[in-house]
Amino acid sequence: MFLIFSGEKYETIVVMNIERIPNRNSPPAVLLRESYREDGKVRKRTLANLSKLPSETVDDLKILLKGGQAVEDLEEIFKIIPSRPHGHVAATLSSLIKLGLHTLIDSSNSRIRRIIEAMIVARIVKPASKLATARGIDGETFFSSLG
Repeated sequence: MFLIFSGEKYETIVVMNIERIPNRNSPPAVLLRESYREDGKVRKRTLANLSKLPSETVDDLKILLKGGQAVEDLEEIFKIIPSRPHGHVAATLSSLIKLGLHTLIDSSNSRIRRIIEAMIVARIVKPASKLATARGIDGETFFSSLG
């Protein structure tokens, strides 16, 4: 956190931070400190001893001092979107194309050719019954990027 005090002769920047000071045989001291310049030299002033606070609280204070925001629940900020596996499907489909199997099915890029390619790739990637394969390819219930 930067606080700037302007005067006619000088401008002082005060920085607040949290420092962990190691102790020999005991846990480190956690101190809230203020840094400032005085006569061209950097000085530090301890404002509070935070050693008895839980480490999560100290970490939250560090985030706040850096200008961040503390939140109670991550679900408030992030929206979780399920992702579908893709790499193995893309690798199998590219191998199918390199072998030229797609042109044996149909020379034009038709819907039926794409469905047959999807069925072949599905059988290689995740063997299942015809019904399970159809569900895995369907747009609403697909299990990979194949849908």
